[in-house]
Parts: sequence; structure tokens; C-alpha cells
Amino acid sequence: MGTYLKKGDKIKGEKIICNARKISGPDTLPKTNRHKTQQVVLKNNAECIIEKETKHNSNS
Repeated sequence: MGTYLKKGDKIKGEKIICNARKISGPDTLPKTNRHKTQQVVLKNNAECIIEKETKHNSNS
């Protein structure tokens, strides 16, 4: 398993566990039509691990 450290690196999964010293949010972001999503910002030594892979294989 690789560790992504550079700006712009992305992880994607069905379930992601995150740890950080400081968390802000959640903020609601608009998506298509009635669908919305939430965003949480992790700061200070943040780390995320994919616990469950996504069923949809896409490159984005």
C-alpha cells in the first residue's frame, strides 16, 4: 500500500477513516440537483486510510 504525500494526491473509497489534531466542519456543498455532500477539513498531521474500497472503478 502506498502513502500519498504530495499536494493534489487523492484517495477514494467507500469508507475512509481519518485522524487529525484539528477538524473543522462539516460544511454542506452543492452537488447535482437535490444531492448534496459534506466536507470536513483535517489539519495538523492529518492521515486517512481506506477501510472499504469503492465498488465503482473510475480514474477520477
